[in-house]
Amino acid sequence: MIGLTSLWIDGRRRVEPEINPRRAVFVLGKIDEILSWEKTKEQERDVRFVELGEYLCEVRAKQYWKLEKLNSFDHFLEKRFPASRRKAYYLMAIHEKLTRIPKPHLREVGWSKAAELVKVARKDGERFDSATWLHTAKELSKESFKTEVERYLTGKETEPWEIIYFKLYKSQLPVLEQALETAALMLGSDKSRGYCLEMICADFLAGSGTQENQSEVLVLSLERLYRILPADRREQLLKRLEEGPWKDCVRSDRGLP
Repeated sequence: MIGLTSLWIDGRRRVEPEINPRRAVFVLGKIDEILSWEKTKEQERDVRFVELGEYLCEVRAKQYWKLEKLNSFDHFLEKRFPASRRKAYYLMAIHEKLTRIPKPHLREVGWSKAAELVKVARKDGERFDSATWLHTAKELSKESFKTEVERYLTGKETEPWEIIYFKLYKSQLPVLEQALETAALMLGSDKSRGYCLEMICADFLAGSGTQENQSEVLVLSLERLYRILPADRREQLLKRLEEGPWKDCVRSDRGLP
């Protein structure tokens, strides 16, 4: 679609660029060279992703794909990126959106982090603070940086996650469902089942007392629970700890008389 629709601007047909055959052959050859090189040296992919994105943008702008008798730029991408064209568009976006970041720095942070930087650049536009975000990308691991970008884009706290699978018998489902529903009533119906299951497990660990590291697990779970409680429930919890049946324990732990 891009190869076709880009021929029109504001209802007027755009003048097609004059193709320089020597340059076109050079650029197309470079793209094939990089893609072939990437397949044999996958672990070093980050080294040339900036160069590849630049060449792809030139092919689209100068319509070099016509030398191969193709109908559009999309057909060109289908031929070069049969598995997924999304990667090609990300490479091009890195070249187009991250113009304020020198290419050596982009190569340093790598393809995955550069793709995340594109998301921030698209959101911020002219306000994109490239220096600060580049420093953050260098300091954080790939997963941590992805989490930081997601938090910035959505305004919500996020953390790495994974889906787990285990087998349950149908006779076990009613017990599990009832436990999750009860936990949801206590924690709030807007909380995910993952949070509810974590609190159920934390409660079990607190009651079993068979492993030395269980206290640390319980503390982490309690911290998470405190963070997701509404403000009024937080105040109520703190008040009960300081004035309720637990007040003596709290005062003793704090070294107060």
